[in-house]
Amino acid sequence: MADTEGNEDVIEGSVPGASQNPVLQASNSFEDLSFSIEDDIPARKIRHASGSINEIAEKKQEEDTDGDGEVRTSPITEENEISENSDYAEQIDHMSIEDTDNEVFVSSGKDDEETTRIRSGTMLDKVDSVDREQLDEDVQSAEWKSHKKHIFILSEAGKPIYSRYGAEDRLVTLMGVMQALVSFVQADKNSIRSITAGDHKFIFLVRLPLILVAVSSTQESPQQLIVQLTYVYNQIVSVLTFSQLNRIFQQRRNYDLRRLLTGTEKFIDNLLKLIDTDPSFLLQAVRCLPMSSTVRDIIAQSMHSAKVRDLVFSILISKNQLIALVRMKKYVLHPADLHLIFNLVSASTSFQAAESWTPICLPKFDNSGFLHAHVSYLDDTDACLLLLTVDKELFFTLSDCRQKIFERLRKHGCLQAIRDSLNHDSYKVAQVGISDLRHFLYKSRSTAQFTSPAWEPPYTDLKQRERLFSMYHFLHQRIHCSRPLKILFHATEKETLLGWITSGFELYATFGPLVTKPVAITAINKLLKWIKKEEERFFILNSPVF
Repeated sequence: MADTEGNEDVIEGSVPGASQNPVLQASNSFEDLSFSIEDDIPARKIRHASGSINEIAEKKQEEDTDGDGEVRTSPITEENEISENSDYAEQIDHMSIEDTDNEVFVSSGKDDEETTRIRSGTMLDKVDSVDREQLDEDVQSAEWKSHKKHIFILSEAGKPIYSRYGAEDRLVTLMGVMQALVSFVQADKNSIRSITAGDHKFIFLVRLPLILVAVSSTQESPQQLIVQLTYVYNQIVSVLTFSQLNRIFQQRRNYDLRRLLTGTEKFIDNLLKLIDTDPSFLLQAVRCLPMSSTVRDIIAQSMHSAKVRDLVFSILISKNQLIALVRMKKYVLHPADLHLIFNLVSASTSFQAAESWTPICLPKFDNSGFLHAHVSYLDDTDACLLLLTVDKELFFTLSDCRQKIFERLRKHGCLQAIRDSLNHDSYKVAQVGISDLRHFLYKSRSTAQFTSPAWEPPYTDLKQRERLFSMYHFLHQRIHCSRPLKILFHATEKETLLGWITSGFELYATFGPLVTKPVAITAINKLLKWIKKEEERFFILNSPVF
């Protein structure tokens, strides 16, 4: 086994997958790390990601002002932003410890019973019935202790909120110890980061009023685990918003947050499964469904032509892959927010039954309020269309918009093209034409998109795939460590791996065990040329804006 560094330059020419007008916000794998590990702000001073929802609402208010100067819609200001964002805040205001009837946010509807049935669906309602087999595990058993990675969430008062394995009620003592460790270190005006004990790492992410803890025996680094905990934290924020989460605990420090999160555990469960298997989270990037750029352009234009006022994002996805995205001018999505949208759709089959209307907070876009999403599947495809707006009264308008998009896609044969793309597995590594190349991950940093081939032998076996994924984590950590590397060649008995990072891309490639570093470098340059040739199939380089 050997690790080496190098100063080799990337091939001449433009970076594959790069774009001057990206549809997603550019990302670095550890860009959130400094924020994630910083001490919690004293007195819980509310932080807003960007105030984008407030900005859009104020613009809408100006446009809705009548000739007499009277405003028909109320602005979302610092004083009323929580109550204006959703009826959910009003329920929290009137909630007592004994009150259990008004814990779930339900959009108010003014229509008939059938309409209310469709419109009142919220994220909580969209979760399939929670059947968490791991809740039955004995937390004292060897089986429970043998899990490679545990995730715990508790309040700053030590109240259990979530455990990946085992029922939270049976872990009160353990979480009490975690809270005591955090408080003990905070007493000296410090913040606990991690504890290492043998093969186990105990990673703490203190985002008051919540404390998140990962206990891991995997090869993942503390920084990678912190990013994962940040995703879990953002998943909770996506249900409540940062403002409401803080307001709840300001009013009642000892509040049991499980009352509000009941039914959403499955979202966290599904998110953690995706983190363990999907490179998107490691790379902080989004995979696009490979397809003809001509077809993709028609899809995007169809989504754009059916625009309505106050539509912020129009997103078409399938199987955790992005097909097309059209956005309001000036606003872009961060890949981490899109990952939450993927998780929302993949964690529930309820969206397949009918058009749905659900609030979702996208923490990177604006953690202070909700966007409202019209969610529907297109015909008998696995493609899901999400239309996001700041106006919670636009269900029927967006339903009409969805129908127009559907008709245009059907007219131009795009639905069949989507089916064909989904029915074919991702491309094979043999198509690259490089002997001994087994697999790779390529990320364009400017567009926050990545591509990789289908899993092939010897990585069709789940254990071998997990082992290779662990090796990618190792390369990623070494390249992004406190002494960053530009290129890293790592040889093992079963394969050789090469990681390469530049200002424009990240690349992790796997070769056979006998490949030398010079041969790997030559192969990588050939691979980059091939990706450049195919970039319009693998990446969304341009997209219309509203």
